Amino acid sequence: MLIDDLMKTLEEKEERMIEIRRYLHEHPELSFQEEETAKYISDFYKNVPVDSIETNFGSERGIVVTIKGAKPGKTIAIRADFDALPIKEETGLPFASKNEGVMHACGHDAHTAYMLVLAETLAEYKDQLSGTIRIIHQPAEEMPPGGALGMIKAGVLDGVEAIYGIHVMSTMKTGHIYYRSGNTQTGRSYFKLIVQGKGGHGSSPHLANDAIVAASSFVMNVQTIVSRRINPFDTASITIGNFDGKGSFNVIKDAVTIEGDVRTMSVETRDIVETELQNFAKGLEATYGVKAIFEYKNDYPVLYNDPEITEQVRQALEQAAIKEVEGVLETPPQPPSEDFAYYLEKVPGCFFYVGASPESGETYPHHHPKFNINEKSLLISAKAMAAVIARNQGGDSIAT
Repeated sequence: MLIDDLMKTLEEKEERMIEIRRYLHEHPELSFQEEETAKYISDFYKNVPVDSIETNFGSERGIVVTIKGAKPGKTIAIRADFDALPIKEETGLPFASKNEGVMHACGHDAHTAYMLVLAETLAEYKDQLSGTIRIIHQPAEEMPPGGALGMIKAGVLDGVEAIYGIHVMSTMKTGHIYYRSGNTQTGRSYFKLIVQGKGGHGSSPHLANDAIVAASSFVMNVQTIVSRRINPFDTASITIGNFDGKGSFNVIKDAVTIEGDVRTMSVETRDIVETELQNFAKGLEATYGVKAIFEYKNDYPVLYNDPEITEQVRQALEQAAIKEVEGVLETPPQPPSEDFAYYLEKVPGCFFYVGASPESGETYPHHHPKFNINEKSLLISAKAMAAVIARNQGGDSIAT
């Protein structure tokens, strides 16, 4: 059976996956700056029997690899991201980042490592495959507008009938695979408010108009949006991540800049939050006599997993009976946002999760300076995606 051949070959290549992951972990690059990583990925495919390699796809170092099966069938896509974060690594790992202040703190090194080896393996068995598999190596997932948009505009989804992606999760148990149907990860928005008052001397507040006082009231007031304007059964969070009010202790601040983050699980809730934030910003002008310059931007949409395809993924994972997998479980909605959601706006698909909690020591969340994963998740990810691909080969059952 094809699925058995794929699983056996992937097992034989597990150490290679780990070696690739560790190399990438040592050499992280920030979003939209992944020049060496993109070269590493494209060089990997030079001796792999794929049908085509397109580099700089979407003009942002994206790489698209095509594998055509010997038999007719549909076209599906699988995606892995490869950018890192502006974080100083504190793991103490022997393969810790060599690029100061840059770290693979979200697992994208693992995504790329498993995908490279899986793609190589699929290419080796393409005489047994049906249809076309499009491998998407995507840059810049971490930074808006995200790398997905450029690749979509360049046509990466042309002719694609379904798309799949995996995220390794340090906070989920190794040996478990998790899925969810429908709205699965939050959409994200950004806002910026400049409160312009009138500066002055601390001894004469009546001659000034304190921007800090007005801006502070905004910070406190927006806390009521979630508790008093959003349905308790909906999801929303508002975070003030920057309050630029630094100055001298005896000087009344002339202007303050506030920046914030919004996460919601529906377009309707996102619109309510935007309207309420705008109202509070306008209210500062009437209440405090300041000028309020407000900016609001929506970026990554809510990630929506197609229910029918998600059910097919669940069945494929269970039927494959991957020996390293203890369970295939439904997960609650996930708070982070993910630009894979852009692909799912265009074609149906499923984004699912592979547990990667370390075997020992404390577990750190994604984007933490001490973030690390269990490297057993690499083989599990490769096998899980292979099972999904095999199901796409054989209709309602694992392909033979």
